[in-house]
Amino acid sequence: MGNRFSCKTKANHNGSKSSRRFGGGNRSQRKLQSDEELLHMQALSLALQHHQSSQRFEGSMSRRIGSTSSRHRSNPNADPTLNAPKQQKQSLEFLENLATKKIVLIHGEGFGAWCWYKTIALLEESGMIPSALDLTGSGIDLKDTNNVTTLEEYSKPLIDYLQNLPEDDKVILVGHSSGGACVSYALEYFPQKISKAVFLCGTMVSDGQKPFDVFAEELGSAELFMKESKFLIHGNGKDNPPTGFMFEKQQMRGLYFNQSPAKDIALAMVSMRPIPLGPIMQNLSLSKEKYGSARRFYIQTLDDHALSPDIQEKLVRENPPEGVFKIKGSDHCPFFSKPQSLHKILLEIAQIA
Repeated sequence: MGNRFSCKTKANHNGSKSSRRFGGGNRSQRKLQSDEELLHMQALSLALQHHQSSQRFEGSMSRRIGSTSSRHRSNPNADPTLNAPKQQKQSLEFLENLATKKIVLIHGEGFGAWCWYKTIALLEESGMIPSALDLTGSGIDLKDTNNVTTLEEYSKPLIDYLQNLPEDDKVILVGHSSGGACVSYALEYFPQKISKAVFLCGTMVSDGQKPFDVFAEELGSAELFMKESKFLIHGNGKDNPPTGFMFEKQQMRGLYFNQSPAKDIALAMVSMRPIPLGPIMQNLSLSKEKYGSARRFYIQTLDDHALSPDIQEKLVRENPPEGVFKIKGSDHCPFFSKPQSLHKILLEIAQIA
């Protein structure tokens, strides 16, 4: 099973540390890994402290398709914790009756399980059972991203997780950005173990499409990108096809984090890893009987510079899900920029009968 990040680890219950095991290699490799781990954990500790000291409700949410819109607060700056005890009790009582309380969080390109730390804490406080996975070559998974060539290999930690679920267990899958392709892949192979699939500004592709197609309007055609992008990585040498890519820090700030807190950006800057090209360039084969019968939901981010609201709207129009939600003022990473709004939507989706 792939690496998992959860606030409830054996090492530390507040999620600021997780147990890690590094394999062999020479001394310099181990030192580099140790240095990177230390930077990551320092940033994560800062981010957790920031989260614990600021529990303000950010932004608003609206929903369409199959439900009435949520009520807006009369005072947009009001702290929701003022009424939290009563609301939390009602929520917990309702959640006790849920058939599925397990939520599995799948990160997007370059990210890892670490990016969900706020969402994990909020879900656990609400009585849900969240887990976050590191996809192959992501987060603290030690696989070299240059050697991850297929969506099957990239998604293996998720597939292993689903295979090891008890027979009668079901989960809600949440896929961020290109992690939506892994969710689609899982829906095709384990539809009976997935009660709902949530695409968070994700690559919710149709049959025959590749995840990269979703970003084509922003980055250009796949062919052009493979030839000319200055962000490409040639892990097998310049004379061979590129194996991955990674944006420069300044590009990442503008694309992903235009509304995110500074401490979360700092965490991302020391934690993000190169993105394997093979998985996002692979065409998905999705059937009506399996993927087509799944309960899919889409969460749009309305201040997103990486995947524009127009493109997200096009995705839901061409491949309609059961429900669509919108988070105002969110960049491409609502788990950083609008964690309370994202949390509220995830709970609402979980409660849909």
